[in-house]
Amino acid sequence: MIDLYLDDTRKCPKGFVLARNADECMLLLNECEVRILSLDYDLGPGEPTGLEVARFIALHRKYPDVIYLHTSSPSGRMLMYQTLYAAKPDHVRLYGHAIPDDVLRQVAEGRFKLEV
Repeated sequence: MIDLYLDDTRKCPKGFVLARNADECMLLLNECEVRILSLDYDLGPGEPTGLEVARFIALHRKYPDVIYLHTSSPSGRMLMYQTLYAAKPDHVRLYGHAIPDDVLRQVAEGRFKLEV
């Protein structure tokens, strides 16, 4: 099980696996069990966005247990949130903000536990 961070420029938080583009993120979502996913929207000029990843998740039912949207794009955040929320299973937690510091700390220290 991995925790996955999609971003083309930001530093990857400790304990996360970094995907620098949408294709890499979708490959990891398809091949690995993902516990926490944090999505950026803008991934570079001419590159697929985080919305493509959100559509992939919804279409293929590849929902991680927890999803954060750490993008600085308000419109991108809204589009990703709406796409993910529309088909989200009840157990999935979806947040329209970046990963809180306490969760980052818990993941880095290897002590993050999913709340039931």
